[in-house]
Amino acid sequence: MAGYDYDLFVIGAGSGGVRAARMSASYGARVAVAEERFMGGTCVNVGCIPKKLFAYGAHYREDAGDAAAFGLTFAEPALHWPTLIANKNKEIERLNGIYRRILGNNGVRIHERRARLVDAHTLDVGGERVTAETVLVATGGRPQRPGIPGGELAITSEEAFYLEDRPDRVLIVGGGYIAVEFAGIFNGYGSEVIQAYRGPLFMRGFDVDIRTHLAEEMQKKGVDIRWRTTIERIDRIGEGLAVALSTGETVVVDQVLYAIGRAPNVADMGLEAVGVEMRDNGAIVVDDRFRTSVDNIYALGDVTDRLQLTPVAIAEAMVLAANLYDGKDLRMDYADVATAVFSNPNVGTVGLTEEQARERYGAVDVYREAFRPLKHTLTQAGDRTMMKLVVDRASDRVVGCHMVGPDAAEITQGLGIALKCGATKAQFDATVGIHPTAAEEFVTMRTPVPEPEAQAAE
Repeated sequence: MAGYDYDLFVIGAGSGGVRAARMSASYGARVAVAEERFMGGTCVNVGCIPKKLFAYGAHYREDAGDAAAFGLTFAEPALHWPTLIANKNKEIERLNGIYRRILGNNGVRIHERRARLVDAHTLDVGGERVTAETVLVATGGRPQRPGIPGGELAITSEEAFYLEDRPDRVLIVGGGYIAVEFAGIFNGYGSEVIQAYRGPLFMRGFDVDIRTHLAEEMQKKGVDIRWRTTIERIDRIGEGLAVALSTGETVVVDQVLYAIGRAPNVADMGLEAVGVEMRDNGAIVVDDRFRTSVDNIYALGDVTDRLQLTPVAIAEAMVLAANLYDGKDLRMDYADVATAVFSNPNVGTVGLTEEQARERYGAVDVYREAFRPLKHTLTQAGDRTMMKLVVDRASDRVVGCHMVGPDAAEITQGLGIALKCGATKAQFDATVGIHPTAAEEFVTMRTPVPEPEAQAAE
């Protein structure tokens, strides 16, 4: 260890990299971090945090309209987009400073420059050569961009957080969680939104009832979803963009946002030259200890393309630091990780989809309810919440919980604890609900969906 400048050199100061650096330093390791872009990585700067802030604001116009049913009237909401951007930037700058202080207070040296591997133990950091016994790659991912004529005229989610003004007409391309979130955000702020997806139903990988119900609710709110539609070219016309669709139609919008997935951020880092194995999509291959094909080089977080979630990267970092510098022999548990989509309405999910449960367990019981939230009994809005439980029939264990509706993320976090503890349907049934809440529906569903109907949902 003494023969190197550092015991651990971390490339990337996102959530996983910062946690690994801080914890390793707390165990006595000499640690440095290189970050060429911004402290806190994607989540803090162009991901979870600004996205959630935007999503909060996107609800106010709708809430103002609902308030009339409760005897409160407001002037017609008027959006000043630059205020949103300025306040968001202020909060992000505050968080950037917190990350710097966390690292500095733990004795971690920060290099705000690009780091590139020269060999397994040597890095070029902005022209300076440094050495480390162990290297951790935690560089996250980056948005994929379209390879079509005029594709350079489109933006990704990263640029969306810095738009000077709200586009009146926006086309969102993609069907993953980022696409549906931005569709809800721009729709909520008053934009005309078209969402184009190449398949018959978006949110691939989520429970089919979640996907279907969310699509219906988004369409009720005015999002124009075009299924089985791709983009052939984009042309500038005056102040707008003419977008040729695979259906033969051309639409004119102010902005095109591509959300077609993210790719591991591994370009020009020297990984191939030192022998680090990567998959075809660029994801770094690691074992259950996060070790790459080069013994002293590790990787975690989105760059490994496992579960692309900030809390997962943080948990992985805790495991790695404890194993390397605190004498532990831990493994990361990826089962029953709860997650949310901050679409409008929200999605919350934990455990297996119905399809996955049928494949794993064979016989399952499915409980599903859709209802109008109490709030909307006065507003008369058409919004409906959907909740679903998937139960392994043999053991009575609840193996999947899924929800579309307000506060789905907050509710699902508690359900994640229950699933992690192996709760059974009988234990859900024995739990007294809080009335009147939407959450109580999860402990009051008693009648499973008839088997033929459940099978039809596959």
